Amino acid sequence: MRPKVLIVDDDPINIELLEGYLSKGYDILKAHDGNEAINIVEANPPDIILLDIMMPGMNGYEVCKKLKDDHKTNHIPIVMVTALHETEDRNKAIEAGADDFITKPFDIIELTLRVKSNLRTKLYYDTLLGNTSFHLHL
Repeated sequence: MRPKVLIVDDDPINIELLEGYLSKGYDILKAHDGNEAINIVEANPPDIILLDIMMPGMNGYEVCKKLKDDHKTNHIPIVMVTALHETEDRNKAIEAGADDFITKPFDIIELTLRVKSNLRTKLYYDTLLGNTSFHLHL
């Protein structure tokens, strides 16, 4: 079974770009806002979330905090993918519970390595709990 990646961004072009880069190795789920992301995570939990920060309604910080505060979803790695690049933005992402942070425009190799690294950590966690849901080709 392939890992599931949830891409959350209010810009459809960004979603298409990320999906194009990652769809070879991962099953892709897509959300266009924070509420849709929460609903998808509850109905079909992904193995990792790539989360934009600046979205209308519920922003990425709020989505991250909500998921990390819930014991059913707090183990899902969240990588903030954003145009924001100030130290304050990174600090707010970490404070909200983000596991990683990558700035747009991103390097595709860096993005794929960060996804793989965070999935590896989740796989170890899942294996310890006996809940392995995907196979990762390292």
